[in-house]
Amino acid sequence: MDYRKILILRLSAVGDVIRTLPAVKALKEYYPSSQIAWIVEEPSRSLLESQLEIDEVILFPRKRWTQGLKSPRRIWKTLWEMGKFILDLRKQKFNVSLDFHGILKSGLLSFLSGAPKRVGFDRKSSKEGNSLFSNVKVNLPQEKISRFHKNLVLLRGIGLEIKNCSPGLHIPPEDREYVDSFLSSLTPFPKGPWIAIHPGTSAKTSFKRWMPDRYSQLADRLIHELQATVIFTWGPGELILVENIQKGMKESSIVGPTTQSLTQLAEVLRRCNLYIGGDTGPMYIASLVGIPLVVVYGPTDPILYEPFGLHRKVMKEVGCNPCYPYRKRSCNKIDCLRAIGVEDVFEAAKEMLSISH
Repeated sequence: MDYRKILILRLSAVGDVIRTLPAVKALKEYYPSSQIAWIVEEPSRSLLESQLEIDEVILFPRKRWTQGLKSPRRIWKTLWEMGKFILDLRKQKFNVSLDFHGILKSGLLSFLSGAPKRVGFDRKSSKEGNSLFSNVKVNLPQEKISRFHKNLVLLRGIGLEIKNCSPGLHIPPEDREYVDSFLSSLTPFPKGPWIAIHPGTSAKTSFKRWMPDRYSQLADRLIHELQATVIFTWGPGELILVENIQKGMKESSIVGPTTQSLTQLAEVLRRCNLYIGGDTGPMYIASLVGIPLVVVYGPTDPILYEPFGLHRKVMKEVGCNPCYPYRKRSCNKIDCLRAIGVEDVFEAAKEMLSISH
């Protein structure tokens, strides 16, 4: 088949965009001369622009257009921009579109792109009538599979049967230099295995966070008993959380540098021997740079949200979990997280360090 120009649709969120990358990288391996364009929203734009397999990143300005459509003064300009966006998309003459998102917006964009072959998930595996816009519908297996695997399955729509692929994330030289500069400022340079702990989650998914005091106790044990160096990584709005965890510690730890991009964070994690944290975007980044992981699962389905590569899941069944993404997205009790003790995570970390060495 002639797949010279391929359009990828996975608009958001950051974690889902990251989980789509291995499938797109595998696609480029099979069609190295193809041009791959990816429509995405702003939070993931810089990450995709840094990846060598992606030839063009097309920004979908959802927030700006949503605000514009609500404003009487800006509505006509917004409608003009939207029309021009579609015309420019059609001018590219894509041979095929691959809709990894599976919602109304992505289905409309796939259809309006003018691609003659539009691959998407079937009705059971998509939402909001998305399957109406695709002319090649891919069925998912009966059993539950990870989101990484789900995205690989979509490639069956263009005849590719890929069961496994290697993780990988291209990190620009300037990001490596930025992290080098940060590490060189640490004097004396800490020894022992480096363990990254990312205690935060997005504001919308705070119900996935393990308790800060337990991170404090865990970090103390890792440093005292394993002679490890603990570095706390953090994202927007999470620095206070990290500082509070450090205040509850007896041992000394490192606060990771401010990271202006996901690839800078990836480089910090790549320098470590182990990652510990919850089900978050940074966890998937860590899995793509190839370090072992210990993942604290509370309400999240550990099969659907399984990372790539070598990892250990820490989860306690309490009768109502996993509830995410099946039921409401918030829970004040978080019994599932409270049931996970410091010893559980510490033993998992010790095991993963011994395997990776």
